[in-house]
Amino acid sequence: MSEQDKFEAEDVTSIQSSELPTQPYNGSKMETHIPPSDLHSFQIGTGSSVGRQREHNEDALFAMSTNLVTNRVALPLGLFIVADGMGGHAHGEKASELAIQGMVSSVLPELTPYTLGLVKEINEKNLREIMERGIHTAHSSIQENATGGGSTLTALLLVDEILIIAHIGDSRAYHFDGESSPRILTTDHSLVKRLEDLGQITADEAAIHPQRNVLYRALGQVEHVDAEIISMVVPSNGYLVVCSDGLWGEVPGEEIARIISKSSNPQQASMALLAAANAAGGPDNISVIVIKIPKNP
Repeated sequence: MSEQDKFEAEDVTSIQSSELPTQPYNGSKMETHIPPSDLHSFQIGTGSSVGRQREHNEDALFAMSTNLVTNRVALPLGLFIVADGMGGHAHGEKASELAIQGMVSSVLPELTPYTLGLVKEINEKNLREIMERGIHTAHSSIQENATGGGSTLTALLLVDEILIIAHIGDSRAYHFDGESSPRILTTDHSLVKRLEDLGQITADEAAIHPQRNVLYRALGQVEHVDAEIISMVVPSNGYLVVCSDGLWGEVPGEEIARIISKSSNPQQASMALLAAANAAGGPDNISVIVIKIPKNP
């Protein structure tokens, strides 16, 4: 992404005794055990490339997946983030790293009750607030530690059947189901996207517009951050993809979908997507996270 343009706009000890009951008794029917083979878990692939025309990689990413499994719970949880820094390589590299660190350091501690099964009810509003606080922490961290730098950030939080997206800038989140057209889940906070939405230019014109990298929203660039927090039900099948504009700017959505469908697993898909963006010229840094949506038991 052009910095100049962007600035413009078990180890468990058990008690063995035949005198002890093998299961607790509560006077009611025991809850059904969930076989391990039926657990819904995330399959993830990640990749990042400096590209073919840059000397430094100003992108950063984070991918974490965990499962809480008990006799009554099978709860998948994942946090996936891509940040694209700007402001020259020194500022850009630092800004994207700070964006990731700020978001993760804020969000993860608040997710601990979920990973330990201490939350009796998963509340969408609470998850939105967790992600919003993460955005503000990331923004403040850049302002305080990387003056002159800025970063995009697109983060996906998946808890059971809830998907929360925190987004600012022009990195993207997609859903690919292998059947219908790719669905972009975020809106680019760019000048050309605004012009396109206003009907002043077409999508084809936006793709080649000389100011297509100019952003009007980014972390670290203004006093008060204005990010989007989007919530939805996790799609029932297919893949979620988070990527920087170094991928989507060079590889069309339909081609991204084709590459994923031909790949045997998300990691292979991620590597193939990096290769495709570099084969298209690789003018920018490229980062991608491919998440196979877990099958519900």
